[in-house]
Amino acid sequence: MGDIRDLLIHGSKKVIGHYRLLLASAKDDEERELYRTRIEREQRLLDELQGLPDRFAA
Repeated sequence: MGDIRDLLIHGSKKVIGHYRLLLASAKDDEERELYRTRIEREQRLLDELQGLPDRFAA
């Protein structure tokens, strides 16, 4: 199950990276806030996933 968890963690990090790129090129405050909110949500999910023992990751 560790492989699945590692894959999910890697995917979450990639998603956060993409949102950061979008945030850097946002055209207005509304768009920036949207990306900040999505980054925060994905980071919370990633933190939860990283805190799970291997047996509960899947």
